[in-house]
Amino acid sequence: MQQGSKAWKYGDNVDTDVIVPARYLTTSDPAELAVHCMEDLDPDFASQVAQGDIIVAGENFGCGSSREHAPIAIKASGVSCVIAASFARIFYRNAINIGLPILECPQAAIETQHGDMLSVNFESGEIRNLTRGIQYRAAAFPPFVRDIMAAGGLIPYIRQRLLNAADHPFGVQKVEVHLDGEHEEAGTKEK
Repeated sequence: MQQGSKAWKYGDNVDTDVIVPARYLTTSDPAELAVHCMEDLDPDFASQVAQGDIIVAGENFGCGSSREHAPIAIKASGVSCVIAASFARIFYRNAINIGLPILECPQAAIETQHGDMLSVNFESGEIRNLTRGIQYRAAAFPPFVRDIMAAGGLIPYIRQRLLNAADHPFGVQKVEVHLDGEHEEAGTKEK
């Protein structure tokens, strides 16, 4: 559970071109993208956002082009989560792929005001507006999505899985089968 993260409130149809303007797409450096995050919509965002803050927005957040630069810029700016009434489908997948937690909760998106202090529990989907004393419930992430988020995104998650699989291919210990019908698993011998 996060404790008291500031909400940055935006409206409907915040597209990827205002999340990170196209003129900055010559770089894929997360730190450089963060400097320009929300620049055309909110010029003060990048200089004032704090580690752990939360973006709250209306319908169709992340619409527009399918670039991964947008969720990368948000995550690199220190934002811990985006809560919206709804997300553009490709932005939703890109956010999960890079390890940026996102929650759909229309009521929280409507009622939260800029500057409200929020806490989020990703396991339960609970969103608490500490400023207003209101609690909301978003759909909790399934365990595999929480694992992707904990790993920092899909690529680090797959990398971890492959490294673990190298130690135990297919998730099992080494098994030796003998022609006489016996087999051994990690030091045991059975018939």
